[in-house]
Amino acid sequence: MLLEGKTAVIYGGGGAIGGAVARVFAREGARVFLAGRTQATLDQVVCDITNDGGTAESSIVDALDQLSVAGHVEHVVRRAGRIDVALNAVGIPHVQGPPLAELTLADFAFPITSYMRTNFLTAKAVASHMQAQGSGVILTLSTPGSQMAGVGFLGYGVTCGAVETFSRILSGEVGGDGVRVVCLRPHAIPESIATSHVREVFGPVAMRAGMSIQDWLAGLAQGDTLLGRLPTLVEVAEYAALVASDRASAMTGAIVNINCGSLVG
Repeated sequence: MLLEGKTAVIYGGGGAIGGAVARVFAREGARVFLAGRTQATLDQVVCDITNDGGTAESSIVDALDQLSVAGHVEHVVRRAGRIDVALNAVGIPHVQGPPLAELTLADFAFPITSYMRTNFLTAKAVASHMQAQGSGVILTLSTPGSQMAGVGFLGYGVTCGAVETFSRILSGEVGGDGVRVVCLRPHAIPESIATSHVREVFGPVAMRAGMSIQDWLAGLAQGDTLLGRLPTLVEVAEYAALVASDRASAMTGAIVNINCGSLVG
């Protein structure tokens, strides 16, 4: 198993990507600690994992609050003795759709400040323990919006660029202590509509285009990707497990495309 004996913390563990990654991590042998704000969705992921023979537990954590994050990390270390992998898969509802002329400063700045706050707080909290033990993997999430130009996603596109830059520079901060940092860059995932903030974010975008969110995503798949489809949750989770494992032990400071050819290179 790829992650046998590893301890993993997943922020946003009850969400679409976080839950999918948690299930695969547990299947690959990791002891998984889920952190999130909604007990019901966290409980479902824990139930799925334990029913499949894995080990998982959950905690209510506000990943935008320093004390909440720090307290949870200390709890994990007390329970497991170490942290080997951490993924920030927190989803934060924000505004997409309005062009520059209609976009307010508040709506532009909100995703930037919020996503960077949670990524900084979670990375800092786990990094100190990883550095002390001489190993660990910090995973972040971005999207192809970091490299694209268009209308309606100015705030979130800048956010994704910031997460990627943060990840690259963070790899230099912690690399000397044996800690790796990798940013995963999937495209929109249709399955996540029902279980994450995606509907709230993409719904207005699709409405402005005069189509359903399903038809809008289908258009993205056909028009924006080389494979003619968008990635699945399982594909993203499987790749996350590989990157988090010792099989990828030479990889750090990387932003990796998992977007069916939306971006290449």
